[in-house]
Amino acid sequence: MSALLQIEHVTKEFSVSRTESFPAVDDVSLTLEAGETLSVVGESGCGKSTLARVIVRGIEATSGAVHYDPGASASPAARADREEGRAVDFLALKGRALRKHRPDIQMIFQDPMSSLDPRMTVFDIIAEPLRATSRPRKQELQRRVREIAEKVGLDPSHLRRYPHSFSGGQRQRIGIARALITDPKVIVADEAVSALDVSIRAQIINLLKDLQDELGLSYLFIAHDLSIVEYISDRVAVMYLGRIVELADTESLFSRPRHPYTEALLSAVPQPDPDAPRRRIVPKGEVPSPTDRPEGCLFSSRCHYATELCRTTTPALQEAADGHFSACHYADELPLRGIADQPAVTAAPEPEPTPASA
Repeated sequence: MSALLQIEHVTKEFSVSRTESFPAVDDVSLTLEAGETLSVVGESGCGKSTLARVIVRGIEATSGAVHYDPGASASPAARADREEGRAVDFLALKGRALRKHRPDIQMIFQDPMSSLDPRMTVFDIIAEPLRATSRPRKQELQRRVREIAEKVGLDPSHLRRYPHSFSGGQRQRIGIARALITDPKVIVADEAVSALDVSIRAQIINLLKDLQDELGLSYLFIAHDLSIVEYISDRVAVMYLGRIVELADTESLFSRPRHPYTEALLSAVPQPDPDAPRRRIVPKGEVPSPTDRPEGCLFSSRCHYATELCRTTTPALQEAADGHFSACHYADELPLRGIADQPAVTAAPEPEPTPASA
C-alpha cells in the first residue's frame, strides 16, 4: 500500500479573547494508507471532529500540513489510471489547484438531517458536489446520480423527494451518496453512525465496508463507539485534549493498550453477556479545561498511575512496540488490561500502584 495522506504537525487554535487562545488540535501527525480505515477515538471535546474539518478544509488549520498523493491507490490497476506525481499539501492549495484535488477528499457528517438542505431534492443534494467541481452534461449527471443512489441502497424514485421524507438511515445514505459522487479516494467520516438507531448503525457500517472493498476507498473514521471501531478499523489513534496519546493496529490496541487513558476507554465497552461482571476503570476528577491544561502529561491529573515525572515532563509519542506508539512515560512497564482480560470483580477498584511504588 501507498500513503494517501500524511498529516504532519497539524494544529488548530481557537481564540477565547484578544490575548488568549487554546489548541483544539495540538501538533497531530498521522498517516492514512491507501485502502485503510484509520479511526480516531476519544471523549467528546477531545478535538477529533475539529481535526476532521481541518483535513477537508472545512476550517483552516493554524499550522501544519496534509500531504495528499494523488497517485496513490489501493490497487495497482486503479493506481495506473490515476495521476502520477508528487504529493501536494492539501492545506496550502488555492484556486484552480484546490478545485482540482478537492473531489478526492470528501466528508460524511454526523447529523444526516442538519447536513442536508431541506429546500433541495435528493437528486440536487447528491449532484451538487459534481456540479461544483465539473460541468457534466445533463444526461451524464442524471446517469451518475442514479448509479450512486442505487449503489448506496436508495431507490431511483426517491430522487425527486425532499430530506424530511426519509428516515435517519436513509438520510445518511443520501449523505454517503453525496460524498461518493465525485469519485473520491479519501472519505472523512465524522461520527457517521452515532446519530442513528443501533439497528441502523450495522447496516450503514456494512455499507461503508462494502463500498470500501468495491471502490478502493480509504477512511478516516471519527468515532467514540469502540465496538464499531474494533469492527471497522485497521488502525486506531486515541486522542485526548487535542493530542494523539496512542496509535496502533486495532488488534494490538484492544488486546494490549499502552496508555492508561486507552485502558479506561476499553473498560467502558459494553459486553454481550449482561451478567458478566466487569471492572470499570474510571479516571479521577474531570476533564481539564482546554484553556487550563495540566503541565507534563495531559492525562496526569486523572491518571491512577501518575508520578511526579508525569506531572512535570510531557511524554513524546514514541514507539513502545512494533508499530505501537504511546505518549506515556511508563508504556513498557504498566500492566494495562485490554478488552478481553478485564477482571471479574464487582467491588469498586482500589487505585493501582504507581510504577514508583510497585
